[in-house]
Amino acid sequence: MNDFASLIGIAAAIFLGAASPGPSFLMVARTAASTGRSNGLSAALGMGVGALLFAVASLLGVNAIFLAVPKLYMSLKIVGGLYLVYLGVRIWRGAKQALDTSTNAAMTKALRRSSHFFLGFATQVSNPKTAIVYASVFVAFLPATPSIQFCLIVAALVFVIEAGWYAFVATALSSETSRGAYLRYKKWVDRSAGGIMGILGVKLATSASHH
Repeated sequence: MNDFASLIGIAAAIFLGAASPGPSFLMVARTAASTGRSNGLSAALGMGVGALLFAVASLLGVNAIFLAVPKLYMSLKIVGGLYLVYLGVRIWRGAKQALDTSTNAAMTKALRRSSHFFLGFATQVSNPKTAIVYASVFVAFLPATPSIQFCLIVAALVFVIEAGWYAFVATALSSETSRGAYLRYKKWVDRSAGGIMGILGVKLATSASHH
């Protein structure tokens, strides 16, 4: 398989994974609809950086460490699952709270963008299974002896695809129509998102016991 074909295969697999519904999609969609495009894009950037971290880890062979030390992998899955449960509970409990739509000062907005960036990053890295998925994709499509330049291109490709997809989601769901719909059904949207997030967290944490 030549380098170009490898890149196409990796890009397709990563995009399909990013586009699959999950905690990351829920978090970016809700952020964009509730707090606007800017915060949604900040969360998308956090998703991209989190994905980049996993991609680099996979390229460096961290998945081999997970396989060699199963308890480490299990511990990370439990911690990640508990974080998603915590996030789900927080969203659920805030479902009845009115959304503050007032105009904030520039510094406050910057702080909110920063917090949503870290929220996106934390949500992305809360699932260590992603590192294994990336490793599997790389094993399937990487050349036998990839150059450093090729690995750098792969890492950049992962960041662009992940951040780009979630930026698209944030842009699409931050429109006035989407925001208006969210405000009308905020309680039910938040409870649904919180419930699903919690279920996914429990599923991730309990899956550690199967290894």
